[in-house]
Amino acid sequence: MQQMMRDGMMHGPMMWGMGIGWILVLVFLALGIAAFIKYLFFGDKP
Repeated sequence: MQQMMRDGMMHGPMMWGMGIGWILVLVFLALGIAAFIKYLFFGDKP
């Protein structure tokens, strides 16, 4: 029982960290795509 509790405590923060990391990657990717689209459509005009 104690071994399972230790494993659960170890996997919890790692899973949260990976989830937060993927969310950050997706946010930066979405911002990059939005900036690229804005540049393509609105960047040429003075």
